[in-house]
Amino acid sequence: MRNVLTQPTPFDVHVRGTVFLDIVLTGLDSEPRLGTEVWTSGMGSCPGGIANMAVAAARLGLSTSLSAAFSTDAYGQFCWQTLGEQEGVDLSTSYRVDGWHSPVTVSLAYGGDRAMVTHEHPAPVPEPEDVPAARSCLVHLAAVAQPWVVRAQAQGSMVFADVGWDSSTQWNPDLLAGLEHCHAFLPNHVEAMRYTRTGSADEALEALAQRVPVAVVTRGAEGAVAVDSVAGERAEVPGLRLDALDATGAGDVFGAGFLTATLSGWPLTERLSFANLCAGLSVQQFGGSLSAPGWGDIADWWTHLRLGPRTSATAQLVRQYGFLDDVLKEHPSASGTAVRRASATLAVRNDLPTGGTPAR
Repeated sequence: MRNVLTQPTPFDVHVRGTVFLDIVLTGLDSEPRLGTEVWTSGMGSCPGGIANMAVAAARLGLSTSLSAAFSTDAYGQFCWQTLGEQEGVDLSTSYRVDGWHSPVTVSLAYGGDRAMVTHEHPAPVPEPEDVPAARSCLVHLAAVAQPWVVRAQAQGSMVFADVGWDSSTQWNPDLLAGLEHCHAFLPNHVEAMRYTRTGSADEALEALAQRVPVAVVTRGAEGAVAVDSVAGERAEVPGLRLDALDATGAGDVFGAGFLTATLSGWPLTERLSFANLCAGLSVQQFGGSLSAPGWGDIADWWTHLRLGPRTSATAQLVRQYGFLDDVLKEHPSASGTAVRRASATLAVRNDLPTGGTPAR
């Protein structure tokens, strides 16, 4: 693994937070009820939490640094090996913790969405103060600015933030004070409306655009809207009609796609379309992190779209995503490149790549 101290150039992205073991169950007809047993048709296990962002960014070719605590238990070992050895994420600012069990989330997918049950104890050791040089960072928003985020911004990182579910259901708007240090904010429409006390995604977007240079509101199957106040651009893209297996981590994958396109300097409409595609492809697979598409997945989708039956809908998509012709030329490794997906059981050591070559 790389050593941050000898990294010749800044990372493309640094992420920091909690890594969970995600166990995803799909194929439920409805939510479980007390006193009943429900059988599911699908299951996948993979690193989750902040790992969703790290893997999604790494699979799009960004040099990615992750700082997180990992237990030395079997779950933590699986997450450490999957991220470091399989996905090529730099873990040199991460640390191992004895006597602490890994945080675990069970995700139940049904009806096009999911419900989650989580068990977590905070890591018993403080996070490291050092922040590696990076062009950008992906964060979960907090009302009080996290010291590492302030340091990252001072070092020149563009800060991209999203926000998680508020279990208190209070949706305290004071949380938005954390946008002071952010370049972009990418909540879903429910989060955006509740934090801004507005009645629509468009109204929420306008309110957020007053607080952060780039505001994006995702709307699930209805697409996304965004305002880039720096470039003076506003964009809206429709949702992609793809069969959804599991929506876990789709927002994180969207964020990584939007960040990748931003670092490449694309216009806002293309950034939004690309992020929407990445999220759309991810919901066709199990889990959050290992559902993230690589360039091979994107190339396959584009090829099938262009060569498949032509309808008015596909013709519109071909026009919308025409920029992929040039983008994919910049990623010649996309052809034939496969990524590993979540499996029902945890990988064992000899199931991981040998010789230090990640399975990408």
